[in-house]
Amino acid sequence: MIIEGAEPFFFGGKKSGVLLIHGFTGSPAELLPLGEFLNRAGFTVLGVRLEGHGTNEIDLSRKNADDWFNSVLDGYALLKNFCDKIFVVGHSMGSLLTLKLAAFKAVDKLITLSPPIFINDHFHIERLPPRSECEGLFIVKPRRKLKNVPPAVNKTYRKFPLVCVHEFLTLLDEVKKLLPQITTPILIMHAENDNTAKFESAEFLRSSVASKTVQLVTISYGGHLIPLTDGRDFIFDKVLEFIREQGVGSRL
Repeated sequence: MIIEGAEPFFFGGKKSGVLLIHGFTGSPAELLPLGEFLNRAGFTVLGVRLEGHGTNEIDLSRKNADDWFNSVLDGYALLKNFCDKIFVVGHSMGSLLTLKLAAFKAVDKLITLSPPIFINDHFHIERLPPRSECEGLFIVKPRRKLKNVPPAVNKTYRKFPLVCVHEFLTLLDEVKKLLPQITTPILIMHAENDNTAKFESAEFLRSSVASKTVQLVTISYGGHLIPLTDGRDFIFDKVLEFIREQGVGSRL
């Protein structure tokens, strides 16, 4: 059963569509404020729900990186039925799925928010047990108490399966290999105080894609959840500005 408020969302608009992809153990609700903002600007917006997310940790433990990408492919196909242009915004692991989508499908522009190419040291990824030892093991996830966000944002899992961390790392390794194939114009946004994805992730992404148009916007606040920060108006405005920008820009 899907947590109330964690369902995918669709807002009809014009022939330009935006696909929104949330992060690991999150739900579409995390990108709902951005989706509403973009819809008010005239875009058709679809916020997908990745398989195993917005339900419970047992459901998540039965899913893998291919399931997550298939959720994205389904969302892309649905949006293509309504729109001539497709822009894709991904947050955290959603930005990895955004990059993978651009390697295989026609996408007009990409926006990656807090891309997790390198994980903060305090997570001690190097201590992760082998996959064979992770089946049935879970790690406690702190409860969120964010203000001024959709209620479902704070209804995250109390724990998450270690086996899915392996799936995340599998996806990450695959995306790193795909980066030289990506030529889509891309906006990278990352907070200096991100305590989940190292800021060097943004620099690595900027230098690794083959896109002629690459913009990096550094934010001094917001941590990892920049789409939900109190200063998100600036972030939303930058996303809209990049989507609307005409012609080919430069690597900034």
